[in-house]
Parts: sequence; structure tokens; C-alpha cells
Amino acid sequence: MTAKVVQFTQIGPVSFQRNRRSKNIKIRVKPDQSVHVSFPWYALSGEVVNFVNKNISWIILQQQKMAAKKPEALTEKVIKTKLHTIEIKKGEKLDAAAKNGLIEIWVDDFLHEKSKLFVQKIIEDVYRFEARKLLPGRLAQLALQFGFQYGKVGIRNNRRNWGSCSGRNNISLNLQMMKLPDELIDYILLHELVHTKIKNHGPLFWAKMDEITGGKARELAKKVRSYSTFTL
Repeated sequence: MTAKVVQFTQIGPVSFQRNRRSKNIKIRVKPDQSVHVSFPWYALSGEVVNFVNKNISWIILQQQKMAAKKPEALTEKVIKTKLHTIEIKKGEKLDAAAKNGLIEIWVDDFLHEKSKLFVQKIIEDVYRFEARKLLPGRLAQLALQFGFQYGKVGIRNNRRNWGSCSGRNNISLNLQMMKLPDELIDYILLHELVHTKIKNHGPLFWAKMDEITGGKARELAKKVRSYSTFTL
């Protein structure tokens, strides 16, 4: 169904859309800080608007979090990944070259959006290569060590979460995990493995996570939240 957009003074435009499968009113704040509201087909328009107004403070907080997660400005820098060294440097044109684990990227205009997208795409490709090479094997090791079983493993570039586990125990992993310390990568892998047995984040889930992380589950979760799923 076509979405209706309403302008709110404090949070900007909000997209409203009826969803025949929805049972509740749901608010989602996207990475670009835009707000999308889906609601059941039988819900009254006034009821939905009131729901948004009651949650203005929460929406503003989420928008602030999304703004803080935006990629940093493009500058000359060196990025050390698990298997490569990426050097971003000033050049006469947009260009890149790779040799023996060193990836050099030349940028003519650090302020141009085209430059940012060019660099972003290369870094994403590096993370994707490393994720496919390293993550499935490490997941298998941890599953064997702690007695878990799972289905398929997928790698994707996700802005919303670090990983997920489906009802059929297929595990999806975010290629952005490759910029995290090894300890936090293991935490995310274990998090999804525990979801093969416990499909929620209740007390049993956290008890199991503490059991296999030496009581550090909450501490590690907090550390993961300090990282962004954005590329730069």
C-alpha cells in the first residue's frame, strides 16, 4: 500500500503505512534518521498519530543514535584489517591497486560523495572477502567446542544488526564484523549459536551466554554496541 507522509515538528517527516499482516503499531527509525510507522489495517489514523506523539522522546533518541553511527569523514588514513592493510591517500584521480595484502586507494576530492562511495565499496569488498574466508570456519570451531548445531551460513552487509539466526537455525553474519576485535567477533558468533537453542533474549539466554563466555556476556554486549555497522 502507498505510504502517507506527515511532517512532525520535532522529528521531521514520518511515513505511515497500513500493513494487513501487522497486529500492532510499529515505529522504525532508519539509518538515515527517517521514521517509518506500520500499523494494522483496522487502526484509526488518530490512534496511530497519538502513538507516535507518545513516543517522540524515544524516536529522537534513536535518531541521535543513528546520527552518531554515520560514517566518519573521508580522510587520508591507514586501515589494518584481519588480512590486509588499506591505505587511503591523496591522488590525482579516483583509483585503487592491490598487491601482496596491501590495498592502496587514491582520492582526488575527499569531500565529494562519489569519492566516499568509491572508498566505501572497496572497503566493503575487503570485509566481505575476509568474512567469507574467516567467519564460517570460526563459527564451526565454536559450535564444535560448545556443542551447537546450525544450518546454512550467510554473509551480508547489514546496517541493523551484527548477526541473526532464523527459525531453521540458518545463521546470517554481518561482514562489518571484520573490523571488530577477535573477542567481540567470537561473542557475536556465540550469540547466534545460542539462538539455535534459545530463540529469545530472556534469562535462560543470558545464563547460557555467561556460561560460555566466562560470565562476561553483558560486558561483551556493551563493547559491541560501541561499534558502528557502517563501513568507514
